[in-house]
Amino acid sequence: MTPILTDWALHTTCIAGDFVHQLFAFHVGRRQQSVLPPLTLDVPTMLACQQLARVLADAYLHPIHLDLDMIRYNEALNKRSTGRITKHEEALSKKFPHSSQKLLDTPSVLVDSGGRIILWYLPEAISLWIQADMEEATIGMGHLLKTSMTSGEETHWRTYAGYFHKSDRDPLTPGCINMAPCWFQQGREPYGFPPTGVFAPEVSASAALRVMHPELYWASVKTQIQLARWAMDNGLDEIYTRLQLWASVLNCTAVICNRQCPLHRDPRSTPEGFDVMTSVGHYYDGLMTLSNLGIQLRYNSGAMVACSGLIVRHGVTFTGDHIVWTWFMRDSLHNFLGTPRPQYASYMNIDWDVSVSAWTIV
Repeated sequence: MTPILTDWALHTTCIAGDFVHQLFAFHVGRRQQSVLPPLTLDVPTMLACQQLARVLADAYLHPIHLDLDMIRYNEALNKRSTGRITKHEEALSKKFPHSSQKLLDTPSVLVDSGGRIILWYLPEAISLWIQADMEEATIGMGHLLKTSMTSGEETHWRTYAGYFHKSDRDPLTPGCINMAPCWFQQGREPYGFPPTGVFAPEVSASAALRVMHPELYWASVKTQIQLARWAMDNGLDEIYTRLQLWASVLNCTAVICNRQCPLHRDPRSTPEGFDVMTSVGHYYDGLMTLSNLGIQLRYNSGAMVACSGLIVRHGVTFTGDHIVWTWFMRDSLHNFLGTPRPQYASYMNIDWDVSVSAWTIV
């Protein structure tokens, strides 16, 4: 067993993750004893974890079963499956038709025909305190967001200026940036680095992943520790320090401000993994469309959605000022360190082992 050092931001994250996991097990009836909050968590974080665990449990107890096999669907995807090629998507729709259109506005888990979890929908999962933290941090990144937009829609649609709009609130700057503690094995350049120390939105998304996809959670924790060892052994002090301050178990995040998001896929996402999307802001009529599933989600401030951005073709529309922080994993980094790729998350095999300690990993 390898200790997670107490001076790492990840240490607090894992304590919060264990707390959320134990609360979740209690709410769904798999744990009889009440759960006491860890003394190491401050009151706002403790309350945020309690809110998150209740919404996770509510979603788990309300599964929606779809007539879709994720494995077969993934096998039908190819390099053209960006979600932006209409004819290709129409061909996929004919091969994998959905029965009817649905609009969801309550916590739910979408499950495929083989019992694998496609998506977690968690409205009101993010506490008001964390929402304010996210907005303040985004405002502070204005200089990076301002320089992120480009003019080429087809080649760089994610930063294409035509999809963004100015804010009615002066401090907020439209744009899209990526952040990570290290990018040398991830195939793209960073725009910047996250706030230092234990950043509450990182903790919240990671704690949710502890329940939603425990295998991915622990694989990601292990990868962070192994990468830190590698950096130390090779005298890469700056990378080690960045990892020490990185509070998320996932190794990348994208910050998106005031972008109307067209239907798309994320080709670098793994089919078995989850990207965790968190939404905040002063907006209304927020709607996330999952076009290949025939489902739309009310995407109000405080919502969290987790799915494979490759499997699920998705887009977002809204009116007002909208901020999204998306937490994701780059498999190239796991591959660099020899971390096995996790399996699909199974609805019936949610990890009920609450004895796993946040202090150590295998």
